[in-house]
Amino acid sequence: MEHLSSLDASFVHLETPETPMHVASLLLLELPENYKGKFYEEVKKLLANRIHLARVMHRKLAPMPFELGDPVWIEDDDIDIDYHVRHVLLPEPGTMEQWDTLVARLHSSALDRSRPLWEVYVIEGLQNGQIGYYNKVHHAGVDGKAGTELANVLYDLTPEPRIFEPPVRRQTGGYQLGVTEMIEAGLRNAATQYAKLAQMWPKAAEVMSDLAGAASRLSDRSQQQNLRPAPKTLFNVAITNQRSFATMRIPLREMKALAKSHGATLNDIVMALCAGGLRKFLQVRNALPEEPLQAGIPASLREAGDKSMNNQVTMVRVSLATDIDDPQKRLEAIRSSSQDSKEMLGRVKGIISTDLPMLGSPWIMSGFAMLYGRSNLADRVPPFSNVAISNVPGPPNTLYVAGAKMVSYYPVSIPYHGIALNITVQSYAGSMDFGLTACRRAMPQSELYALVNDMKAAYAELEALPPSALDAPATAAMRSAGEGAAPARAH
Repeated sequence: MEHLSSLDASFVHLETPETPMHVASLLLLELPENYKGKFYEEVKKLLANRIHLARVMHRKLAPMPFELGDPVWIEDDDIDIDYHVRHVLLPEPGTMEQWDTLVARLHSSALDRSRPLWEVYVIEGLQNGQIGYYNKVHHAGVDGKAGTELANVLYDLTPEPRIFEPPVRRQTGGYQLGVTEMIEAGLRNAATQYAKLAQMWPKAAEVMSDLAGAASRLSDRSQQQNLRPAPKTLFNVAITNQRSFATMRIPLREMKALAKSHGATLNDIVMALCAGGLRKFLQVRNALPEEPLQAGIPASLREAGDKSMNNQVTMVRVSLATDIDDPQKRLEAIRSSSQDSKEMLGRVKGIISTDLPMLGSPWIMSGFAMLYGRSNLADRVPPFSNVAISNVPGPPNTLYVAGAKMVSYYPVSIPYHGIALNITVQSYAGSMDFGLTACRRAMPQSELYALVNDMKAAYAELEALPPSALDAPATAAMRSAGEGAAPARAH
């Protein structure tokens, strides 16, 4: 038995029928030339051999009695591989548009909480001969960094799959946790949480004092924006569980060169092309607010070398400067806002806890989530941010799945009430793979494709800009700060 942190548990409590809280990877695979095997069977065999290597794949949730506290992870030694690994055949002609629609539908359904919280779909029938591989995992088990570590377990660096020794099977005799045992464990965990909280107070007081001085050093524009909610847009509504999905790819080398020529980070360029695309998309629909759009950016709290498969992430807000027409000045404003947010995060990072005690948190948070979505509060309350944008550093080398070469590695992530659009980027083998996930009612499939085209046009606009003349030491410092605080996906 292992307790979920309060942050991990929040992804369970905030899940509603309209807001499944899983993240996914969507791969395009190329089979070896003259392949004669049954790929679906090979995938099942490979995953069965590796389930024991990733805790998220062999644990399931056990709720606390009467939902007095957060649930715990318990071992599941009876995993049905045929349930977790499934086969789907696209109807003819097997276009990429059909593929996007299928992925959106697969992403709409919640995971079964009575089992380990993951599923894999092998998708065949694409007209280009490639194989689709959709792998979804509940966010309670992984954040973006942990997802990358999971990829290191599931995928190989060569076409020849690794074979692992199976673990010694433990016979539990159908053991179930008793009510008394669960309550005692919950009380012990709460006591530990309170003790950690008490130890943090002196440092918290010191940090808060430092923040008062730091706020005065922020730019006037940043101070004004931090005091205001984000403007309302067509993305900031209550959502349904139905999804739309689209992708795009940009060479990583190009984006890095563009960032270098403007003294910016890779994250700044990602946000700038998203900002330019969103600005044009809303302008055409006469829906662009006068105030700049705000992006919610997941930022990692994970220490270097930490490979635990849990969530260690917080959220910062960065202005997308969509009120600025000039793309050069817009990029500079985004870079300035991002730097201010990173500076503030760096000051408070040490006192941000991912594990806080809260009696009755399951029914409090679940009730709030239901109320927020179904009462249409999300349509009326000013949003914290307009869109979620996440950039996850992924594997630099080509990977393989059961002998098939991985061509692309698209992320599929989580929209939520009030933020109906999520743009997540994953670097992979020299490319930046963008996955746009949205509520289909707020952003139908055709609208999402239109936004992708606007983002491509915004990137071309950035490429056409002349290089910025910035102070080299300052540029190096900003790049170092940006890469060190790389955002982590909500995957």
